[in-house]
Amino acid sequence: MLYLVNSHPIPAASAENTAGAGNAGHRRWVICALLFFATTVNYMDRQVIGLLKPTLQLQFGWTEIGYSNIVFSFQLAYGVGLLFIGKLIDWIGTRKGFTLAVFIWSVAASAHAAASSIFQFAAARFGLGLGEAGSFPASIKAVAEWFPKRERALATGIFNSGANVGALGTPLIVPWITYHFGWRAAFIVTGSIGLLWIVAWLLLYDCPQETQSISPSELAYIQSDSPDINIEIPLRTLIRLRQAWAVGLGKFFTDPIWYVYLFWMPDFLSRNLKLNLQAMALPLFVIYSGASVGSIAGGWISSSLLKHGWALNSSRKIALLICALAVTPIMLAARTSNAWFAVALVALAAGAHQGWSANILTLASDMFPRSAVASVIAFSTLLGTISGMFIAKVVGYTLQRTGSYFPVFLIAGLAYLVALAFVQALAPRLKPSLQ
Repeated sequence: MLYLVNSHPIPAASAENTAGAGNAGHRRWVICALLFFATTVNYMDRQVIGLLKPTLQLQFGWTEIGYSNIVFSFQLAYGVGLLFIGKLIDWIGTRKGFTLAVFIWSVAASAHAAASSIFQFAAARFGLGLGEAGSFPASIKAVAEWFPKRERALATGIFNSGANVGALGTPLIVPWITYHFGWRAAFIVTGSIGLLWIVAWLLLYDCPQETQSISPSELAYIQSDSPDINIEIPLRTLIRLRQAWAVGLGKFFTDPIWYVYLFWMPDFLSRNLKLNLQAMALPLFVIYSGASVGSIAGGWISSSLLKHGWALNSSRKIALLICALAVTPIMLAARTSNAWFAVALVALAAGAHQGWSANILTLASDMFPRSAVASVIAFSTLLGTISGMFIAKVVGYTLQRTGSYFPVFLIAGLAYLVALAFVQALAPRLKPSLQ
């Protein structure tokens, strides 16, 4: 039997609600900051291998296909982890679940320092993927626990921008560590940061109703939406829901594009712009700065439309459409003879992707209750990871045979419009549904 919950558009924020938001307190934004830093660490650990690719490829003689196998190993483990991590987090809770995930990926990130072969790097990447599979399910669940719907896209955009800050900081930190202490030290230092984050997380995080430092007015504001139905959704039920496939296919077609930016962008700069490891810092700074701005802007667009009286469905879909259109110019990046124009196009596309991501992730908490959000995000991210495994091999073989990024960027430019078409077909009104 299918139940419909909160199927009507969210009304515009009233003057009372707006005032309540301003006077409620700021404890929820402390939680958002913790999620931001977790995402920053996540992407630092994830990006180190891509940044060091030219160095490691020279030292160990990797082929493009060999490197794609290392990336594939991460994607495979990420997918395997997503088969159970969402249910695990929904079962043991956000606090314990996120702690376990960060511990596993931090140890695995440091373990890269002991690797010296494709197989050993792939094994370390596998461990990293298992741990990092918990990051977004736990983060989105935390947002659903700590924020009312009218603020969730903005909160998601803010914490999701940590991905770009991590990708920004890595090109600044890793080359310096590598030149002074070697590439192995770079993996150890970046991998250790997550262990420090765990300490702060355990000290500061709990459910709002169990947090003593939260004010009654802020707790009331967080819980101001219509009550959720606290129900478990088995995987066999989840895969029959159109709403789950709307989020899932939205990520299936677009998640792989971010992996291209993350794992192959240093190679693009080296191959097309002839830049060494140190010279990549400024172009990567521009690219991931654009991604940071896009992440927050994408969340702000839909949250702002909601506050100005737009329906939930319209505000989310308009934000997704703007982001999808902004990606399309990247198709020119591999053809232009102007290096900085290419960087600008990639920066625009990276920002649009992160704005898209902030909204597509928020759809899960729009259409499902808090008790099922982590499971929906895990299922959706699994689909994105499956396509990420496919794109890893596509990029590897394409570069090995043609040496050109044009086919890759052509796929990137069209993927978001295709994804939006599926989102609209499967969830035309964003009606939350449960079984």
